[in-house]
Amino acid sequence: MTTLRPIGQVVSGLVDLAAAPRQGDEGAPEAWVEVRADLAAAVATLPVGEDVLLLTWLDRADRDVLFVHPRSDPARPVESVFRTRSPDRPNPIGLHRVRVLEVDGCRVRVGDLEALDGTPVLDIKPVLGAIDDR
Repeated sequence: MTTLRPIGQVVSGLVDLAAAPRQGDEGAPEAWVEVRADLAAAVATLPVGEDVLLLTWLDRADRDVLFVHPRSDPARPVESVFRTRSPDRPNPIGLHRVRVLEVDGCRVRVGDLEALDGTPVLDIKPVLGAIDDR
């Protein structure tokens, strides 16, 4: 079995899971992504002003959850976690579309990130346009 190695972690003022927004566009703050020193050259190529996808490991999630009320709203019918964006799921991988605001050595400042302080970052990927674009 392959072991995942985080490339870094989130540095954010968000520390309370209950107070964190559910999605980035719901009032999430700017945050920093601090990557390992051996990745600094690769991070330097990130395009300031463009969106990227951050993949995170939602380390405070409950991995035993299979069904939830969407958005924790008991008025909504129960759904499989595979039909929701719930952080509680068997493999709690977070997917965050964020704008790169600044790159400073091993640190990347991003906008609207709802991940909590200390959340491990697994990868950074480009946002692709149409298939014919690449």
